[in-house]
Amino acid sequence: MTLTPDSTVPPVPAALNFRTVDVRGRHLSLAELRAAVPRAQAGTMADAEGKVQDIISAVRSRGFAALSELALAFDGVEQTNPRVPAEALHAALADLDPAVRAALEESIRRARRFADGHRPANVDVEMGDGAVVSQNWVPVARVGLYVPGGLAVYPSSVVMNVVPALAAGVESIALASPPQKDFDGLPHPTILAAACLLGIDEVYAIGGAQAIAAFAYGIPARGADLGDAAGIDPVDVVTGPGNIFVATAKRLVKGVVGIDSEAGTTEIAILADATAQPAFVAADLISQAEHDPKAASVLITDSETLAAAVRIELDRQAAATKHSARVREALSGPQSGVVLVNDIDQGIAACDAYAAEHLEIMTADAPRVAARIRNAGAIFVGDYSPVSLGDYCAGSNHVLPTSGTAAFSSGLNVTTFLRAIQVVNYTRSALEQVSGHIVSLSGAEDLPAHGDAVTARFAAGA
Repeated sequence: MTLTPDSTVPPVPAALNFRTVDVRGRHLSLAELRAAVPRAQAGTMADAEGKVQDIISAVRSRGFAALSELALAFDGVEQTNPRVPAEALHAALADLDPAVRAALEESIRRARRFADGHRPANVDVEMGDGAVVSQNWVPVARVGLYVPGGLAVYPSSVVMNVVPALAAGVESIALASPPQKDFDGLPHPTILAAACLLGIDEVYAIGGAQAIAAFAYGIPARGADLGDAAGIDPVDVVTGPGNIFVATAKRLVKGVVGIDSEAGTTEIAILADATAQPAFVAADLISQAEHDPKAASVLITDSETLAAAVRIELDRQAAATKHSARVREALSGPQSGVVLVNDIDQGIAACDAYAAEHLEIMTADAPRVAARIRNAGAIFVGDYSPVSLGDYCAGSNHVLPTSGTAAFSSGLNVTTFLRAIQVVNYTRSALEQVSGHIVSLSGAEDLPAHGDAVTARFAAGA
């Protein structure tokens, strides 16, 4: 092509800086492995915490007024009442693309089947004649479910939040999603349609940390002179994924309410060996990188040859994908890269140190390797179980712990919305059989009144 003086050449994308962490030949402790694997830069969460604390304080002290100010500041939306009208929910469902509705219905069907399948049963244990201890699973009364907005639309997150709450038997469900300037200040219509499809009618156009605060502490009703809005009742549990501000808000309100986990910016780790398909590995790394420039994509492998082939595929596929700039930024960030390990054993140790939200296993005998993993939000086994499957239609839940918290917390599931209540039912004779032990132990702990509370039941005339 001949260029004239007025011609312009499209900018050439910068080369991917998909960095390498080489731990081969080193016998690293768990702490050293945790420090070695790619992570977001330190301080990011601390920076968010101060901002989130200010948001929570504003919502607690000024209610709807603060929500309106935050909607304008963060979403560019003028808002008087964040409650989504019922007619908007029904209109969104009526206008939903039939293909999208069919996909949502199939996702709901599979998620319900999985949720119903792992609802725990009540248990009665007989300790002796007339001595029964039970564990009963009881749903919380009210939950607040958060569905993110921003760079993408997440009707699938409506499904993932709502279905296990319904399976648990929760009676009061509220849902929040950020207001969208392009949709008259309401959440995206596909979000509203998914909520309506699932029978959720309490929906709020509230985004970010302010939604978490509104659910945790509630919002007082506002009179007609100030816009006439019914209050938002506080909830017992808050769930749902989001960015670092949402995850930080959930951590800060934990204890006031229950939370599922710190489901922040998405991450994927892939444990792969020389048998893996480079094109598949790259496609899956990119699939999560397109969520957010801060998304983490990590390859853990003992094969330099595979790592080199994946780099080539990342360059090729990243250039062709719709959100190329976002993907390239995520793959080039400090939170992404290749970890070269000695062998699969060290690879498994690195996976457990990383504790990924999503962990794919693309190795020889992948099921056996997957069975050895201890820390992950969800594990995807083999070439035909990509994270995208779990995001939409596997039946599993995609609201999962991030930032290493999978080492001690679980993904969203039915038990997130249940409490295990222990019930003790002893007869007089059953208590009498253990009364001596109770007296002995209460004396050993210097709490004699504990023993007296038992012996009083067997005193003369009792």
